[in-house]
Amino acid sequence: MGNANDTRIQVLFGAAPGAMDAVLLEEGLEPPKQGYVIRFALAKPGHFPGCFCCQPRGPIATALGQLFRDRATGKAPYFKRLTILASPAGEAAAREALTGDAVSRARYSLENA
Repeated sequence: MGNANDTRIQVLFGAAPGAMDAVLLEEGLEPPKQGYVIRFALAKPGHFPGCFCCQPRGPIATALGQLFRDRATGKAPYFKRLTILASPAGEAAAREALTGDAVSRARYSLENA
């Protein structure tokens, strides 16, 4: 069970989103009937030039940041859960972004996901 003091947004994979949930949806998939949707595309294989600290955050971390900004500014409803709808490769990339990106890790919780 999650920590009651953990205020991060809970992340679910493949669950049916509720009306007050946010949805991170991989390009090419059909959007759900409810929830605030932001799409992402998988990163193309290749090499990012520059040192580790100057590399871009990646498309999923960028989409997660946009979702959080939309929530904070009122563009999106105040959601407490995020449902990720993606292919197996997209789900793996989302898990990597949620664990490997410090900003995303601070905002979203994979506990129980």
